[in-house]
Parts: sequence; C-alpha cells; structure tokens
Amino acid sequence: MPSIFCRVLGPVRVSVAGTDAPPELLWRKHVALLVYLARSPRRSRTREHLTGLLWSDRDERQARHSLSEALRVLRRALGDERLLADVDQVRLAPDAVALDCDRFAELCERRDWTTAAALVDGEFLEGLAIPEATDFENWLAGDAAEAARVGLRAVALDRTSEPAARAAMRALTLAGDRAAALRLADELARALHDTIGAAVSDETARLVARVRDTRVGRRVVAAPPMARPRPPLVCRAVELATLTAAWQGARGGRGQVVIVEGEPGEGKTRLIEELVAHARLDDATVATARAVPADQKAEWSTLSGLLAGGLGDAPGLAGAPPEALAGLAALDADVRTRFYAAAPASPTGEALRAAVGAVAAERPLLIALDDAQWSDAATLGSLPALARDTAARPVLLLLGISRGSPDSERLDELRARLSRDLGGTVVRLGRFDAAALGELVRWALPRYEPDEAERLTRRVERDTGGLPLLVVAMLEAVAAGFKPAPDAPAWPSPTRTLVDSLPGDLPPTIIGVVCQRYRALSEAGQQVLGAAAALAQRVDADRLLRATGLEPAALESALDALEWERWLVADARGYVFTAPIERAVLLQEMITPGQVRRYRERA
Repeated sequence: MPSIFCRVLGPVRVSVAGTDAPPELLWRKHVALLVYLARSPRRSRTREHLTGLLWSDRDERQARHSLSEALRVLRRALGDERLLADVDQVRLAPDAVALDCDRFAELCERRDWTTAAALVDGEFLEGLAIPEATDFENWLAGDAAEAARVGLRAVALDRTSEPAARAAMRALTLAGDRAAALRLADELARALHDTIGAAVSDETARLVARVRDTRVGRRVVAAPPMARPRPPLVCRAVELATLTAAWQGARGGRGQVVIVEGEPGEGKTRLIEELVAHARLDDATVATARAVPADQKAEWSTLSGLLAGGLGDAPGLAGAPPEALAGLAALDADVRTRFYAAAPASPTGEALRAAVGAVAAERPLLIALDDAQWSDAATLGSLPALARDTAARPVLLLLGISRGSPDSERLDELRARLSRDLGGTVVRLGRFDAAALGELVRWALPRYEPDEAERLTRRVERDTGGLPLLVVAMLEAVAAGFKPAPDAPAWPSPTRTLVDSLPGDLPPTIIGVVCQRYRALSEAGQQVLGAAAALAQRVDADRLLRATGLEPAALESALDALEWERWLVADARGYVFTAPIERAVLLQEMITPGQVRRYRERA
C-alpha cells in the first residue's frame, strides 16, 4: 500500500498509511510539492526547478533551505526509500504517492465511467492557492483551451450529458469563447428535449446564467452578427495567474487587495474582465464599477456605482445591521426600497464595512473598481479600513489604476500597506514585446506568409510602441483593408503615453486606424458612438436613445456591437469610452460641431 494517498479532484485531502496526515505535511507548499512531484514526468525534478517553482520570492540560499525543510517533512512520512534526493535531483519512488486523478485516468481508459465520475468532488486542488509562487499557479491554472477541446469530445459522445456539457461550457468561457459556451447550452437543451423530453437541471441553468453574466458591463451574450472574434489574451498569463491565485486565496477566507496598474491602453480593463468572469463562474457575488473624472466632484459617487453594480442586491445584504442598511439607503434607491429602516443611519464608511461583511458571510465577494484613481475622496478614503476589516473574510478588492495619471497617487497609502499589514499584491502591466506582437499578427492575418507577417510585426511595433489597445486596433484595420502610409512617423516616444497625448500628437497611421474602425461600424453604431462622444464622460442608455432617435432594439444592438468591438465599456450607471484618446480623435476628425450640438439638444 502506498505510504501517502491524496484526493486532489476537489478540496485536498491527504492520508498517510490510512490515517490523517500530520499537520506539517498539510502546509500549502508541502502539499503543492508532493502533488507536483507525483504529476511530474518520471516523478522527478531538479532542485533548481523546484525552488523556482515554489520559492522564487526568496533569495537562492533561503529558497534551497526551504526546499530542504519541505523534503524533510515528506521524508518523515515516506521514508528514505521512497523519497530520493541527491545534490541535483529529487525523485519519488513509483509506489510513494497515489493520486485519485491517476486512478481516474485508469478508470477512464477501462471505460468505467460511473466509478471514475464518483471520484470527482470538485476542481483540481480546489482551494489551494500560493499567490507568491507564480509558476506553480500557472501550472495549477492548466490549459483552458485544451480543456474545452476535451470537454467538447465528451459532449460529442453523449449530447444529453449535462456534466460533460457543463465542463465544456466552463472551459470555453474561461478560454474566452462565451458565445460557443452559450451555443452549447442551447444544443444541450434541444438534445434533452428531443431525446428524453426533459429540461436542463437547476445546476446547469445556474451555470448558463453565470456564463451570460460574465461581462463587466451589459449582458453581451454572444458575438454580434458578422463580428470578428475577440483577440486572444496574449502576454498576460503571469498576470492572470497572479489574479487567479489572489481570488483563490480570498475564496479560502484570506482577504486580498490587488492593484492592477497600467498605462491607458495596456489592457487593465481586459484583465479585470477575465477575473470577473472567473468569479461569476464560481457562483460568487460580484460588484463592479468604473470611475470617471466627474466622479471626484460627488461624495460617495463611486460607492453608489458599486451598489448599483451588484453590491446593492447581493445575497446576504439583508443580514447587515439596520443602521448600516439605512446608511447605504441614502446612496441607492433600490436599497432604500428593499430595506426600509427606521434605525439611525451609520456613517457611510462604517455602513460599507458592515454590508460587505454580511455579503461575504453568504458567498465569496469580488469588488472590482476600474479606473479607481478617478474615485471620489470619500470612497477612496474608506478603502484601507475596508481592506483591514475584511482581512479574514472571503473578499477580494480589485482596483484598476491608470499609471501616469497624476490622480493615481491618491492610492499610495493603500499600495504601501500591501507590503505591511494587508494581503495582496500589485500587478504591473507593460507593453507587448515582439513575440506577443507576432502572435497577434498571426491571429489577425492568418493568410500572411511568414515574411509578410514579420514585416507587419515590425511596422506595428514602430507605429504603436507595443501599446495593446493600438496594436489590436491597427491589426483589425489592416485585416479590413487599411493600408498604412509608407513614410508615417513612429509613435510614441518612450516618455509619452495616452494620458499626455492629444489627437494632434498621434501619427497619421493611428488617426487613420481610429477613423477606419469608425467608418466600419453600422449607421446606427456610428450614431450611438457619436452621441456618446458628444454628451459626457459617462452616458446612460436613456440619454443615448433620446440623442440618436433610434428605436430601442436598434440602440441595444448598436451598444452590444460597440462593447464587443471595445469602443465602449459599461457599468450599471452608463457607458464610457474604453480609450478617451479615441473619443478625442472622433470629435476632432469624424464628428462635426453641428452634430455635437444636435446630439446635445436632443438629449
């Protein structure tokens, strides 16, 4: 009988010779080391590889010492004959450790599906997170695209299998293809109805609802007609793994604060959207908001956005003290209607902390605030105390900050505390390198020969400086027929960003790309985008309806397309340009003063 048995298809459970494992063997990194070795080729790895995997945050001497201590714990359970370690290599004997996932694979090969399925109690190593070990988190996250392919093969074997369909839908969503996940849901519903006259189960229906609601803004449930697929998330695996690890830590009851910093256009919004998608698929409570400069003028305006964006109707909110609900009711009409309280209102900051505590007691909670540097002073001032009070609760506070903006310094206090008394980290984004640009060129223009793709990659790097927003816009414009001028100047210089650029600072190529994208929109899309540019930093659907004179269905369709094409992002309060520089270009190049005046008069 193997000395150690590990259940890894769900929350980790470890036994030694049939009895409970000693507490020191259950430490996170000890479990991680044990399972990783057992899943490695030939059950062997070099010491250098293992220290880099789990202790890359320490210097070499400390890392090697930590590995030696972990091996001592494993050797105590396994014995010298089952854990073999020399100067360079660490190896497990074949009978040292048994994993239920290996047993699962054996049963599947024998087509014993019932026994295999009984082994599955959740996700692989569910709840195990080591945020400081980025390489381990990358390994743990797995390959969503490959998982989707496997899941679809399972669905092809049995089109009425809800477990197979759910696995495939989840993997497709995490791989970024939500439209395919929803098509699969429709196919499952038809197969169940036509074959056995049944409807999908409540569990499947809940997953479908979560897939539909994985966007930060409106419920864009599929690609608009004739739309190109959204670009792949390239060059961000490490950053996404860090966010995912923080979320797993928060779900386990260790409150986290993560700050995502990036220049405008470097992709912080896309990264936040990806984590929000993960959290909603986990059936967590999600509250999202996006701040704009005008929010600084109204006290607690950003908190109002979070209440409208999911916090105000979160399960568990009713468990907050009446005085806390009264404090929040002044900021949100729906809260005021649902929770009338005669109790005196708590100060707003205290009410927020009490409400978050009540919500987190019901489900894990993700609070995602993008462009946080534009938040009002009252909301910003409440964040350090909120982070402190949720340090032992399943809460992740995720803040997107535009680096280069002078207002980003307003979060310095919270940022500094991450290295002292708050759990969490700062994720710093950068521009795309040549490898990432080459990958996007192959995605956007798969028909190009290698030499053509290499020339275009160099040109894109020269014209965009590797800024993701402009890279994707330029490649999509080229795919649609745009031809950059051969003598256009390069942009930007190393010291320039979109924060300090005006339309006149951009080279003709970039201005041409923005104009080409605008002209490619439908007539309704151009009207809605023009009205959004003319009216305000944030504009709601009712004002856009009045300004454009469109029918509601046409407005809805245009807004879906503009979100899909990344012109606009939305929260519960309205629509904001993804890149303010594009709004400025449109107002300078494509929308006349007369059109601006007419949009404003109608609105």
